[in-house]
Amino acid sequence: MEQATEAIRVEKLGRAIAWVAAWAWTIIAGSGGLGLLITLGALPLTNGWFALFSGISACPLTAWLLKKYVGIRLSGWARVTIAFLFIVIGRLVLKIEGRGQFLPNLLP
Repeated sequence: MEQATEAIRVEKLGRAIAWVAAWAWTIIAGSGGLGLLITLGALPLTNGWFALFSGISACPLTAWLLKKYVGIRLSGWARVTIAFLFIVIGRLVLKIEGRGQFLPNLLP
């Protein structure tokens, strides 16, 4: 009986951490993308659009709205994968346009 209760606690903790991480990504990527759109303009399409859509796709509210109004249920892993793919595609488009590197140079 104790093992079942412990497993439920661990599962609830994991869900809470995932929920906080999803909202954090939504706020960071979504607001960053929106900020780029406001400061740099809507064109070219790399100016924040991919970050904005990455944040929107990771958002728990988006998943709830899709489930309620469209009948599509996306798992957390599906939302994380979609959000990751938006960022990868955005970086790839920057590389193709010649306006940046695929992987940012983080070391001096």
